[in-house]
Amino acid sequence: MPSLHDVVDLVHTWYPPHTAEGWDAVGLVWGDPDRAVAKVMLAVDVTPEVATEAAEWGADLLLVHHPLFLKPVHGFPATTPKGRSLSTLVGAGCALLTAHTNADQAAGGVSEALATALGIADQAPILPAAGEPIDKLTFYVPADAASIVRAAVAEAGAGTIGNYDFASFSSPGHGRFRPLDGAEPMIGTVGAISEVEEVRVEVVLPRGRRRQVVAAMLAAHPYEEPAHDVVQVADSGAATTGTGRIGTITPVTLGEFAAQVAAALPETHHGVRVAGDPARRVRRVAVCGGAGDFLLDDVLRTDADVYVTSDLRHHPAAEFLEEGGPALVDVAHWAAESTWLPVVAERLGASLGEAVETRVSTRVTDPWTMRL
Repeated sequence: MPSLHDVVDLVHTWYPPHTAEGWDAVGLVWGDPDRAVAKVMLAVDVTPEVATEAAEWGADLLLVHHPLFLKPVHGFPATTPKGRSLSTLVGAGCALLTAHTNADQAAGGVSEALATALGIADQAPILPAAGEPIDKLTFYVPADAASIVRAAVAEAGAGTIGNYDFASFSSPGHGRFRPLDGAEPMIGTVGAISEVEEVRVEVVLPRGRRRQVVAAMLAAHPYEEPAHDVVQVADSGAATTGTGRIGTITPVTLGEFAAQVAAALPETHHGVRVAGDPARRVRRVAVCGGAGDFLLDDVLRTDADVYVTSDLRHHPAAEFLEEGGPALVDVAHWAAESTWLPVVAERLGASLGEAVETRVSTRVTDPWTMRL
């Protein structure tokens, strides 16, 4: 049976906390990392009702999307809803773990789950996540010393590409130089031009390892003054993680697509709101789980025919349509993000097997209870 520490580490492997927005509050909220976990309940929100459901089921961990304490607090007395929720979990020995904006951008995250639930194929992020900052080091070394210097920079952290390390590219050439007064050349004599069989070596490295890698190259290089350069590599924008998702569906009208959205998501009193000509042809679909009006300008620059998200406000939506943007489909925030819960439950089951039982909360935490 895994410990809470094991489960948290697994979830953080899928949804790394460092990818969360700076204002967010993600990670383990409460729980003893050494305690065993046999039951995990999943929910979008922590409410007193959800906490009670988890406690009555005997959950050891409640994994939620929305933080219980997004803003700092000085206490959590049981006289408040948040305090009651946490008190119920603590009393039942049920830990609480949050994966919020770190789960939005990730592969297998909220926007991807929503896009998959809507039948969207060929998915890609609307805004690809920035890759790790990369440098490229190029240096020139005598051919008989090239293997030594290549190994030195690799040991210092250069040359790792995906699941490969010690990666480099070398090409032969001729180096020419003339040592001046005061030089102590390993090859050649002061005042005379020398020509040496050299190798040009190129390696990539994490920008954070630049100082260590360059230092290792200089230390291992036989020359007194090795020729080298370091350049910053532009982000390719090819990341599979990032904000929102865009992809394709079998072409339908906007009216037909809206009906498909309504059928794919849990029923709520919010329903599905549509802005656009019902007869408009829809093939390219952009989505963002949760409140997505912050992406409107970016969606406007895509080839999307429709944008599906939640919590769209009057003026941003109206101005977006006036700009000639895609049609808009506004769905309940809870309904959109609930599509992620079975995805996480399945991933936990696949990784932990029968050692851990999972359950998606049956509580509808959408706040709207009536529509006239």
